[in-house]
Amino acid sequence: MARPETTTSARERMSAAIRDLQELLGGRATTADIVREHHSHGESYHPAAAPDVVCFPHTTEEVSEILKVSRRHQVPVIPFGAGTSMEGQINAIRGGITIDMREMNKILRISPEDLQATVQAGVPRKELQRALANTGFTFFIDPGADATIGGMTSTRASGTTAVRYGTMRENVLALTVVLADGRVIHTGSRARKSAAGYDLTHLFVGAEGTLGVITEITLRLHPLPEAAGAACATFPTVRDAVEAAIGVIQLGVAVARIELMDEGQIDACNRYSKTSYPVAPILFFEFHSDSTRGVNEQAETVRKLAEESGATGFQWFTSPEERETLWKMRHEAYFATLAIRPGGKTFTTDICVPISRLADCIVESKKDVADAPFPAVVVGHVGDGNFHMAFVLDPNNPAEHDEALRLEEKIIRRALEMGGTCTGEHGIGFGRKKYLPVEHGAALEVMRAIKQALDPDDRMNPGKMVDPRPLDGAV
Repeated sequence: MARPETTTSARERMSAAIRDLQELLGGRATTADIVREHHSHGESYHPAAAPDVVCFPHTTEEVSEILKVSRRHQVPVIPFGAGTSMEGQINAIRGGITIDMREMNKILRISPEDLQATVQAGVPRKELQRALANTGFTFFIDPGADATIGGMTSTRASGTTAVRYGTMRENVLALTVVLADGRVIHTGSRARKSAAGYDLTHLFVGAEGTLGVITEITLRLHPLPEAAGAACATFPTVRDAVEAAIGVIQLGVAVARIELMDEGQIDACNRYSKTSYPVAPILFFEFHSDSTRGVNEQAETVRKLAEESGATGFQWFTSPEERETLWKMRHEAYFATLAIRPGGKTFTTDICVPISRLADCIVESKKDVADAPFPAVVVGHVGDGNFHMAFVLDPNNPAEHDEALRLEEKIIRRALEMGGTCTGEHGIGFGRKKYLPVEHGAALEVMRAIKQALDPDDRMNPGKMVDPRPLDGAV
């Protein structure tokens, strides 16, 4: 049996790696405390963990060289985008090298005729949308935060428009990836379909940097709708609202967005965004069509379905300014939730179930938190069966954190029993890792085998998502 590695040897290897990186990148490989601290955490409640060094590459070739340094000295690598992850994906829990991709921020190609764009991984979502202005096309995936395209790809992000336009899984066509040993591979192609070999593109979409570092992404674009409108409806109960949303989906209405806020979230948003919606469960809708008539027909169908579920106060928004104000309020929900309890820290769940079980799941989850010692509100992409329950905790009260973990586990296990998943869009990181055996069963061993094959030294974002397959029968 190999002798356990000493702390001294680990420090020596890290010091040697830092010297090599600084020789490679100069000042773009830094050990400054303030930079390391910035890269120690995302937007979650998970404890911060700083890397030993932060690198800012400009090219795929530089990323390859960084991975070769990592291999030579056997030190971990953690990819970093905008720092908006929710499950500890970017926390350097074993130290090592953080690769900040934000200086790889070039839009390499926009091809409206193919409905495609290729970008470097560090391009922010909103920057891509600005670059697409006046092309007649856009990229609809909107996780709320101005995340990087690489980060969104790595976490298989989605957002409010996924009910019509899909998640990153459906909108990534090809990738450039640097593997753990420094090899550069290209997956997928610019063709709209292919039956050639394993689907490696979608192996890396959602892998959270545990199999390689994504450096370039080719994306599917969508035409801007000729006509658009938005609406909202107020409901007596959350169950009424969710059942209305289910009815809309089951009828096949091609809505672009269906978002739920419960009464607590509406009250918080009214206060933060200076809006004046009734403090009750509300569904928000957006409709896209190739004509105003099509939008009006969708809205009328939804109005009738909503009223059958007890909706009142159906409001219709037709101008771009009105729609922008509505969705700005929705995207500010995270900050509105924080403002409920100044100085608090948000602990966010991320449940997704079959839409037929969504009403039961949300209602039972709200019962679970009725007597919680902290505020708890619900917001959800209910057209996908996905909702978030956000707890606002006192960061100085460990008992509240323990209770949040207990409630989260209860909610997640209910979702799994209903045929759902422990995360609809936030990903696994190390925050939800313990639920994978329950959700995937024997399939988890296949994931471990893939991890072992591509990252046998366990250097790629170690401790996140999936560990390598245990050796020698170890458990």
